[in-house]
Amino acid sequence: MFDTPIEEIIRKRYSVRTYSGEALSQDLIEWVREEISNLSNPFGVKVNFRLLTSDGTTVPDLDPAKLGTYGIIKGAWNHIGATINEKVPALEALGYEFEKLILRLTAHGLGTCWLGGTFNRSQFTQAMGVKEGELFPIVSPIGYPSKKRSLPDSFIRFVAKGDKRKPWDQLFFSGDPDHPLSESDAGGYKIPLEMVRLGPSASNKQPWRIIKHQDAYHFYKARTPGYGQALGYDIQSIDMGIAMCHFHLTAIEKGLSGRFEQLADPPIQRIEWEYHYTWIPGV
Repeated sequence: MFDTPIEEIIRKRYSVRTYSGEALSQDLIEWVREEISNLSNPFGVKVNFRLLTSDGTTVPDLDPAKLGTYGIIKGAWNHIGATINEKVPALEALGYEFEKLILRLTAHGLGTCWLGGTFNRSQFTQAMGVKEGELFPIVSPIGYPSKKRSLPDSFIRFVAKGDKRKPWDQLFFSGDPDHPLSESDAGGYKIPLEMVRLGPSASNKQPWRIIKHQDAYHFYKARTPGYGQALGYDIQSIDMGIAMCHFHLTAIEKGLSGRFEQLADPPIQRIEWEYHYTWIPGV
């Protein structure tokens, strides 16, 4: 799936908000389109992607300078957006596929940045040709990272503590939410779980919580009250898709077979956490 170990790519990825301004070659643009066409997710949901380029091949006469990101993104002339059917709002699937693409782009030396609220939605909606009945929650710039960060970039990274992640005992649990899972008890899943811990999330909230019960791993969301309400969709469900992508791709690379399944009656209930999916190993 990747020429480079997935662990190395995940550790290398970071949110790039300052780009060199260097144009992407046509061959590279075609490679990105090919990568998009090969995307899939384990949830059976169709995710639609569109690559917006400044060469007029995607949207005639597109002026990238008019696609507003409120000064957050500098020097990027290409963007990727994703939509799903708003009647089947499986945002985990979108998060999974988009992160899979971002990891492929990272391995290829390209920079990206998840944007959920800091882009001009009306401008991008028009540029992407979003259809009626589609939910358009996410866009990312794509390009070569600049060697020097802009002041807004540095400020946002400082405020969000972009290099910080919650420790294991706040994210992973054994049997119930009151008993942290030790790294030794995780066995072969130690690295997949660590890759979840390192995953990006909106405002670095890291909403994922995983409980190991018997041999299965149950994914829950510790929702931040009121966060993202103005967006009109649950951005933290996209974060859950990112976490499941990291877990799944790493498990595959480590030879750990299994599948994601949404259980009708998960074995652990906790009212302040919202259940999403369960990883059932060995099937």
